[in-house]
Amino acid sequence: MRKKRRAIIQLSVILVAIVLGLLVCFVPMKIAGTNSTFNGFAANIKLGTDLKGGVYAVYQVADDESRANLDARLDSTVVRLLTMIQGKGYTEATVVREGSERIRVEVPDVESPDTLFRLIGEPASMEFRVYDSAEDNAKLLSTLDMNGKNVKNAAVSYQDSKYGVSLEFDADGTAEFSEVSAKYKNKYMRILVNGEVATNAQLMSHITNGHTFISGSFTRDSADELAQKILAGAFDVKLSLQESEVMSASLGVDALKYSLIAGLIAVVCIIAFLCAVYRGMGLVSGISLLIYTALFIFLLWSFPWVQLSLPGIAGIILSLGMAVDANVIIFERIREEYAQGKSINSAVSAGFKRSLWTVLDANITSILASVVLIILGSGTVRGFGITLLMGILLSLLTALAISRGLFKIFLNINKTNAKFYGLKRDASVEEIADDDSDQKRKKTEDEAIPFEIYQELQKGGKD
Repeated sequence: MRKKRRAIIQLSVILVAIVLGLLVCFVPMKIAGTNSTFNGFAANIKLGTDLKGGVYAVYQVADDESRANLDARLDSTVVRLLTMIQGKGYTEATVVREGSERIRVEVPDVESPDTLFRLIGEPASMEFRVYDSAEDNAKLLSTLDMNGKNVKNAAVSYQDSKYGVSLEFDADGTAEFSEVSAKYKNKYMRILVNGEVATNAQLMSHITNGHTFISGSFTRDSADELAQKILAGAFDVKLSLQESEVMSASLGVDALKYSLIAGLIAVVCIIAFLCAVYRGMGLVSGISLLIYTALFIFLLWSFPWVQLSLPGIAGIILSLGMAVDANVIIFERIREEYAQGKSINSAVSAGFKRSLWTVLDANITSILASVVLIILGSGTVRGFGITLLMGILLSLLTALAISRGLFKIFLNINKTNAKFYGLKRDASVEEIADDDSDQKRKKTEDEAIPFEIYQELQKGGKD
């Protein structure tokens, strides 16, 4: 009785938490003590160009130098640009070549072209000089023969309680830096950005890993701005802006609204179907699907690399279907176990255990496909892969862990009423059990031994 009471309390708490979670996800609410309003996690998910629009910019090659290998250098610049912008969280941004000397950049969910220009940044030049001391009139000992193209990556870093920029060099830059740091150990290196000294640090050791740190009076924003300028200076070609414009949404906000409504209707219909077919087991699945929905919306809002487009919504709906499929596989296995004569508890335990690899096998190929889309795809294709992967992993969690936990709570409330769970024995199993009992009873009657004593003797023999 105590277990049943505790299970009812646990289930009530879970249901209240689900309702609150769904309200926070979808319903706008005022923040106490302020005049601002929180519109819900769903309303704050970053959107793609098809749903919210964005900005685009077209850049022209501005090299006054040799045009040798221009195609290869343009392709390299496109890759660097795309990596840099996607690294800022705009996963559905596109960077493509237009003609032989132009690059077009499109970034969704950006309100003004100035934001895009800040993302790309103005190219910055760097110099690495070695001096014999830290004084202003120190003697110049060496200048590293490196440029922005030797920078493999630049990112904001936090070291010794200060913000700065961590630099990673390519193979040539690493070799050059290693040679100089070995030769001029305990001397001073100045890193100049756009002709101004950003760092004046002592070379305390032989640096062989191709990493260094630009320190200074940086805030996080100014360090991030410098990192972007350094990366822009690492482009294989110089670019000049030709045109920029704000893009309107190709589908509009109504498409998102109707997609969300369709998704919610689909969830309700799925839960109703599962409850009709599997009864109590369907109710367990319905609760886990509501948890799945709330968690998915929260993850879409919280992960910085998610930008939701219509293909991304398709990935969500597809993963929802796979979550239902996992539940159906488990339920059918539970039905089979119970039909073969096991108790409800044993059937549920065996059903989850024996369907584990079946569920995993059914999802592994989809996981691999989504990973390939994320790695090789771009724009909305990559967004589809991200939402699909997130949905599949979350569906496995809800089907194999959350549903199992809910089942334990339900079994503590009711573990004797098989009809509540939509379970029934096969007729053949019942007949075999009845025939076996009749044969045992007939045998004991012929031997003039009471059936109850015969059962006790059988137990004693087993012991």
